[in-house]
Amino acid sequence: MKMQLSEHLVGLLSGVLEPLGPLMPGETFPAFFELEMFQRALIAAILTTIVAGFYGSFLLMKNLALMGDGLAHVSFGGVAVGIVLGATAPLWYALVFSLTAALIIHELQERDLLTGDASIAIFLTGMLALGLVVLRIWGGGITSDIEGYLFGNLLLIDYDDLDLILYISIFSLITLFFLHDALLATTIDAIAARIQGIPTRWIGLWFSATVAAIVVSMVQVVGTLLVTALLVTPAATAQLVGRSFRSCMILTQVFGLLSVILGLYFSAELETGSGSMIALVSAVFFGIVLIGRTAIRQFIEKKEDSELEKMYGN
Repeated sequence: MKMQLSEHLVGLLSGVLEPLGPLMPGETFPAFFELEMFQRALIAAILTTIVAGFYGSFLLMKNLALMGDGLAHVSFGGVAVGIVLGATAPLWYALVFSLTAALIIHELQERDLLTGDASIAIFLTGMLALGLVVLRIWGGGITSDIEGYLFGNLLLIDYDDLDLILYISIFSLITLFFLHDALLATTIDAIAARIQGIPTRWIGLWFSATVAAIVVSMVQVVGTLLVTALLVTPAATAQLVGRSFRSCMILTQVFGLLSVILGLYFSAELETGSGSMIALVSAVFFGIVLIGRTAIRQFIEKKEDSELEKMYGN
Protein backbone atom coordinates (compact mmCIF):
# COMPACT_ATOMS: atom_id res chain seq x y z
CA MET A 1 0.00 0.00 0.00
CA LYS A 2 1.35 3.42 -0.97
CA MET A 3 2.37 5.61 1.96
CA GLN A 4 0.58 8.91 2.44
CA LEU A 5 2.47 12.20 2.47
CA SER A 6 1.74 12.66 6.17
CA GLU A 7 3.18 9.20 6.94
CA HIS A 8 6.42 10.22 5.25
CA LEU A 9 6.46 13.45 7.27
CA VAL A 10 5.85 11.69 10.61
CA GLY A 11 8.49 9.10 9.78
CA LEU A 12 10.96 11.85 8.93
CA LEU A 13 10.28 13.92 12.06
CA SER A 14 10.03 11.01 14.49
CA GLY A 15 13.81 10.69 14.42
CA VAL A 16 14.02 14.28 15.66
CA LEU A 17 11.16 14.09 18.16
CA GLU A 18 11.92 10.79 19.88
CA PRO A 19 15.30 11.85 21.38
CA LEU A 20 13.56 14.92 22.83
CA GLY A 21 11.00 12.82 24.73
CA PRO A 22 13.16 11.97 27.75
CA LEU A 23 14.08 15.64 28.08
CA MET A 24 10.46 16.79 28.35
CA PRO A 25 8.87 17.44 31.78
CA GLY A 26 5.85 15.61 33.13
CA GLU A 27 4.60 12.03 33.04
CA THR A 28 2.31 12.14 29.98
CA PHE A 29 3.63 15.07 27.93
CA PRO A 30 6.76 13.19 26.69
CA ALA A 31 4.40 10.86 24.79
CA PHE A 32 3.86 13.67 22.25
CA PHE A 33 7.47 13.16 21.23
CA GLU A 34 7.75 9.37 21.59
CA LEU A 35 4.52 7.74 20.36
CA GLU A 36 3.35 7.89 16.76
CA MET A 37 -0.27 8.80 17.57
CA PHE A 38 0.85 11.69 19.74
CA GLN A 39 3.48 12.76 17.20
CA ARG A 40 0.70 13.17 14.61
CA ALA A 41 -1.16 15.39 17.06
CA LEU A 42 1.92 17.51 17.81
CA ILE A 43 2.82 17.98 14.14
CA ALA A 44 -0.77 18.90 13.27
CA ALA A 45 -0.93 21.44 16.10
CA ILE A 46 2.37 23.09 15.12
CA LEU A 47 1.49 23.24 11.41
CA THR A 48 -1.90 24.84 11.98
CA THR A 49 -0.47 27.30 14.50
CA ILE A 50 2.21 28.54 12.11
CA VAL A 51 -0.22 29.02 9.23
CA ALA A 52 -2.93 30.54 11.44
CA GLY A 53 -0.43 33.04 12.83
CA PHE A 54 0.45 34.46 9.42
CA TYR A 55 -3.14 34.79 8.23
CA GLY A 56 -4.47 35.92 11.62
CA SER A 57 -2.26 39.00 11.44
CA PHE A 58 -3.92 40.02 8.18
CA LEU A 59 -7.39 39.28 9.56
CA LEU A 60 -6.79 41.75 12.38
CA MET A 61 -5.51 44.40 9.97
CA LYS A 62 -8.66 43.92 7.88
CA ASN A 63 -10.89 44.14 10.99
CA LEU A 64 -12.20 40.64 10.22
CA ALA A 65 -11.40 38.93 13.50
CA LEU A 66 -14.93 37.48 13.59
CA MET A 67 -14.44 35.78 10.23
CA GLY A 68 -12.48 32.84 11.61
CA ASP A 69 -15.05 32.20 14.32
CA GLY A 70 -17.90 32.40 11.83
CA LEU A 71 -16.30 30.02 9.34
CA ALA A 72 -15.51 27.60 12.16
CA HIS A 73 -19.21 27.40 13.02
CA VAL A 74 -19.98 26.89 9.33
CA SER A 75 -17.50 24.02 9.25
CA PHE A 76 -19.36 22.39 12.14
CA GLY A 77 -22.47 22.34 9.98
CA GLY A 78 -20.44 20.58 7.29
CA VAL A 79 -19.05 18.06 9.80
CA ALA A 80 -22.58 17.31 11.02
CA VAL A 81 -23.88 16.72 7.50
CA GLY A 82 -20.88 14.53 6.70
CA ILE A 83 -21.40 12.38 9.81
CA VAL A 84 -25.11 11.95 9.10
CA LEU A 85 -24.29 10.88 5.52
CA GLY A 86 -21.84 8.30 6.87
CA ALA A 87 -18.64 9.99 5.72
CA THR A 88 -15.41 8.54 7.04
CA ALA A 89 -13.72 11.95 6.66
CA PRO A 90 -16.32 14.62 7.56
CA LEU A 91 -13.69 17.36 7.44
CA TRP A 92 -13.94 17.30 3.63
CA TYR A 93 -17.62 18.24 3.98
CA ALA A 94 -16.57 20.98 6.39
CA LEU A 95 -14.10 22.24 3.78
CA VAL A 96 -16.79 22.48 1.10
CA PHE A 97 -19.20 24.27 3.44
CA SER A 98 -16.56 26.72 4.68
CA LEU A 99 -15.22 27.54 1.21
CA THR A 100 -18.73 28.19 -0.08
CA ALA A 101 -19.60 30.41 2.89
CA ALA A 102 -16.32 32.35 2.64
CA LEU A 103 -16.84 33.15 -1.03
CA ILE A 104 -20.46 34.20 -0.48
CA ILE A 105 -19.49 36.41 2.48
CA HIS A 106 -16.77 38.06 0.40
CA GLU A 107 -19.13 38.74 -2.51
CA LEU A 108 -21.83 40.16 -0.20
CA GLN A 109 -19.26 42.50 1.29
CA GLU A 110 -17.68 43.36 -2.08
CA ARG A 111 -21.08 44.30 -3.59
CA ASP A 112 -22.10 46.28 -0.46
CA LEU A 113 -25.14 44.06 0.06
CA LEU A 114 -24.20 43.36 3.67
CA THR A 115 -21.37 44.39 5.94
CA GLY A 116 -18.75 41.75 6.69
CA ASP A 117 -19.79 41.32 10.33
CA ALA A 118 -23.50 41.00 9.48
CA SER A 119 -22.99 38.31 6.84
CA ILE A 120 -20.55 36.43 9.07
CA ALA A 121 -23.01 36.52 11.98
CA ILE A 122 -25.82 35.14 9.79
CA PHE A 123 -23.72 32.23 8.56
CA LEU A 124 -22.33 31.62 12.06
CA THR A 125 -25.70 31.16 13.73
CA GLY A 126 -27.42 29.54 10.75
CA MET A 127 -24.84 26.82 10.10
CA LEU A 128 -24.28 26.05 13.78
CA ALA A 129 -28.04 25.64 14.14
CA LEU A 130 -28.14 23.42 11.04
CA GLY A 131 -25.45 21.18 12.49
CA LEU A 132 -27.19 20.85 15.85
CA VAL A 133 -30.60 20.13 14.26
CA VAL A 134 -29.20 17.58 11.80
CA LEU A 135 -27.35 15.74 14.56
CA ARG A 136 -30.34 15.80 16.88
CA ILE A 137 -32.73 14.36 14.26
CA TRP A 138 -30.55 11.95 12.27
CA GLY A 139 -27.20 11.71 14.02
CA GLY A 140 -27.99 10.57 17.55
CA GLY A 141 -27.25 13.89 19.24
CA ILE A 142 -23.95 15.22 20.58
CA THR A 143 -21.65 12.24 21.05
CA SER A 144 -18.07 12.21 22.32
CA ASP A 145 -16.82 12.29 18.71
CA ILE A 146 -18.93 15.37 18.01
CA GLU A 147 -17.53 17.04 21.13
CA GLY A 148 -14.09 16.45 19.64
CA TYR A 149 -15.05 18.60 16.67
CA LEU A 150 -16.60 21.25 18.93
CA PHE A 151 -13.79 21.58 21.44
CA GLY A 152 -10.88 19.90 19.66
CA ASN A 153 -9.37 16.46 20.15
CA LEU A 154 -5.87 16.04 18.77
CA LEU A 155 -5.85 12.31 19.43
CA LEU A 156 -8.63 11.82 16.86
CA ILE A 157 -6.30 12.96 14.07
CA ASP A 158 -5.42 10.08 11.76
CA TYR A 159 -3.23 10.11 8.67
CA ASP A 160 -6.13 11.18 6.42
CA ASP A 161 -6.78 14.20 8.63
CA LEU A 162 -3.08 15.01 8.82
CA ASP A 163 -2.89 14.79 5.03
CA LEU A 164 -5.67 17.38 4.73
CA ILE A 165 -3.94 19.65 7.26
CA LEU A 166 -0.62 19.23 5.42
CA TYR A 167 -2.06 20.04 1.99
CA ILE A 168 -3.87 23.11 3.32
CA SER A 169 -0.73 24.30 5.12
CA ILE A 170 1.48 23.88 2.05
CA PHE A 171 -1.00 25.67 -0.21
CA SER A 172 -1.51 28.49 2.30
CA LEU A 173 2.20 29.14 2.86
CA ILE A 174 3.19 28.94 -0.82
CA THR A 175 0.42 31.25 -2.03
CA LEU A 176 1.10 33.71 0.80
CA PHE A 177 4.79 33.78 -0.16
CA PHE A 178 3.93 34.86 -3.73
CA LEU A 179 0.93 37.08 -2.92
CA HIS A 180 2.17 38.67 0.32
CA ASP A 181 2.94 42.09 -1.19
CA ALA A 182 -0.38 42.27 -3.05
CA LEU A 183 -2.31 41.19 0.04
CA LEU A 184 -0.54 43.78 2.20
CA ALA A 185 -1.26 46.51 -0.36
CA THR A 186 -4.97 45.66 -0.54
CA THR A 187 -5.15 45.44 3.25
CA ILE A 188 -3.62 48.88 3.80
CA ASP A 189 -5.50 50.71 1.00
CA ALA A 190 -7.68 48.73 -1.40
CA ILE A 191 -8.45 51.74 -3.61
CA ALA A 192 -4.78 52.63 -4.06
CA ALA A 193 -3.98 48.98 -4.76
CA ARG A 194 -6.69 48.84 -7.43
CA ILE A 195 -5.29 51.97 -9.08
CA GLN A 196 -1.86 50.30 -9.16
CA GLY A 197 -3.38 47.43 -11.13
CA ILE A 198 -3.55 44.86 -8.33
CA PRO A 199 -6.57 42.55 -8.82
CA THR A 200 -8.06 43.32 -5.41
CA ARG A 201 -11.22 41.27 -5.99
CA TRP A 202 -9.31 38.10 -6.82
CA ILE A 203 -6.89 38.70 -3.97
CA GLY A 204 -9.88 39.01 -1.64
CA LEU A 205 -11.44 35.81 -2.97
CA TRP A 206 -8.19 33.91 -2.56
CA PHE A 207 -7.69 35.23 0.98
CA SER A 208 -11.25 34.37 2.05
CA ALA A 209 -11.04 30.87 0.58
CA THR A 210 -7.64 30.21 2.14
CA VAL A 211 -8.78 31.38 5.58
CA ALA A 212 -11.76 29.04 5.25
CA ALA A 213 -9.45 26.12 4.50
CA ILE A 214 -7.16 27.04 7.41
CA VAL A 215 -10.13 27.14 9.78
CA VAL A 216 -11.10 23.61 8.73
CA SER A 217 -7.54 22.41 9.35
CA MET A 218 -7.80 23.80 12.91
CA VAL A 219 -11.08 22.10 13.82
CA GLN A 220 -9.56 19.01 15.42
CA VAL A 221 -6.77 21.00 17.07
CA VAL A 222 -8.86 23.51 19.05
CA GLY A 223 -12.43 22.78 17.91
CA THR A 224 -14.96 24.88 16.03
CA LEU A 225 -15.86 26.87 19.15
CA LEU A 226 -12.27 27.83 19.99
CA VAL A 227 -10.67 28.62 16.61
CA THR A 228 -10.11 32.25 17.63
CA ALA A 229 -7.59 31.01 20.21
CA LEU A 230 -4.98 30.37 17.52
CA LEU A 231 -6.25 32.44 14.60
CA VAL A 232 -6.70 35.79 16.37
CA THR A 233 -5.46 35.80 19.98
CA PRO A 234 -1.70 35.35 19.28
CA ALA A 235 -1.85 38.04 16.59
CA ALA A 236 -3.72 40.38 18.93
CA THR A 237 -1.15 39.74 21.65
CA ALA A 238 1.69 40.48 19.23
CA GLN A 239 0.11 43.77 18.19
CA LEU A 240 0.27 44.96 21.80
CA VAL A 241 4.07 44.88 21.80
CA GLY A 242 5.15 44.77 18.14
CA ARG A 243 6.56 47.95 16.64
CA SER A 244 6.26 46.96 12.99
CA PHE A 245 4.24 44.55 10.86
CA ARG A 246 7.23 42.22 10.55
CA SER A 247 7.85 42.15 14.29
CA CYS A 248 4.15 41.48 14.85
CA MET A 249 4.30 38.50 12.47
CA ILE A 250 7.31 37.07 14.32
CA LEU A 251 5.80 37.63 17.77
CA THR A 252 2.54 36.05 16.59
CA GLN A 253 4.44 32.85 15.86
CA VAL A 254 6.17 33.00 19.25
CA PHE A 255 2.93 33.47 21.22
CA GLY A 256 1.08 30.90 19.11
CA LEU A 257 3.69 28.16 19.43
CA LEU A 258 4.14 28.81 23.16
CA SER A 259 0.36 28.57 23.62
CA VAL A 260 0.27 25.22 21.81
CA ILE A 261 3.25 23.65 23.59
CA LEU A 262 2.20 24.82 27.06
CA GLY A 263 -1.44 24.00 26.31
CA LEU A 264 -0.53 20.45 25.31
CA TYR A 265 1.66 20.10 28.39
CA PHE A 266 -1.02 21.21 30.84
CA SER A 267 -3.77 19.26 29.07
CA ALA A 268 -1.67 16.09 29.19
CA GLU A 269 -0.66 16.45 32.82
CA LEU A 270 -4.03 17.68 34.11
CA GLU A 271 -6.05 15.38 31.82
CA THR A 272 -8.14 18.14 30.29
CA GLY A 273 -9.18 18.81 26.70
CA SER A 274 -6.30 19.95 24.50
CA GLY A 275 -8.31 22.57 22.61
CA SER A 276 -9.72 24.28 25.68
CA MET A 277 -6.33 24.33 27.43
CA ILE A 278 -4.58 25.80 24.36
CA ALA A 279 -7.28 28.48 24.19
CA LEU A 280 -6.89 29.23 27.91
CA VAL A 281 -3.10 29.54 27.71
CA SER A 282 -3.42 31.81 24.67
CA ALA A 283 -5.88 34.05 26.53
CA VAL A 284 -3.60 34.13 29.60
CA PHE A 285 -0.68 35.29 27.44
CA PHE A 286 -2.87 38.07 26.06
CA GLY A 287 -3.91 39.13 29.56
CA ILE A 288 -0.34 39.13 30.90
CA VAL A 289 0.99 41.15 27.96
CA LEU A 290 -1.92 43.61 28.16
CA ILE A 291 -1.48 44.19 31.90
CA GLY A 292 2.30 44.46 31.56
CA ARG A 293 2.07 46.91 28.67
CA THR A 294 -0.47 49.05 30.51
CA ALA A 295 1.62 49.09 33.69
CA ILE A 296 4.80 50.04 31.83
CA ARG A 297 3.00 52.80 29.93
CA GLN A 298 1.56 54.25 33.13
CA PHE A 299 4.97 54.12 34.81
CA ILE A 300 6.59 55.97 31.89
CA GLU A 301 3.82 58.58 31.83
CA LYS A 302 4.15 59.21 35.57
CA LYS A 303 7.92 59.50 35.25
CA GLU A 304 7.58 61.99 32.40
CA ASP A 305 5.02 64.01 34.35
CA SER A 306 7.27 64.15 37.42
CA GLU A 307 10.23 65.30 35.30
CA LEU A 308 8.10 68.04 33.74
CA GLU A 309 6.96 69.17 37.19
CA LYS A 310 10.57 69.36 38.38
CA MET A 311 11.62 71.23 35.26
CA TYR A 312 8.89 73.87 35.39
CA GLY A 313 8.80 73.92 39.19
CA ASN A 314 12.39 75.07 39.23
